[in-house]
Amino acid sequence: MPQLNPHPWFFIMVISWFTYSMIIQPKLLSFITANPPSNKMYTIPNTTPWTWPWT
Repeated sequence: MPQLNPHPWFFIMVISWFTYSMIIQPKLLSFITANPPSNKMYTIPNTTPWTWPWT
């Protein structure tokens, strides 16, 4: 069964992870997000409990 031979596939996996880690990932992380997170304080809404008619 040739799929159990790790010789060609292991090398392809190592090269692809190296390419992703060293070349593609820094380019993707260098982009500035269009919608940066804000420091807005969120208020908890004042809710009243629901009164069920059958209880």
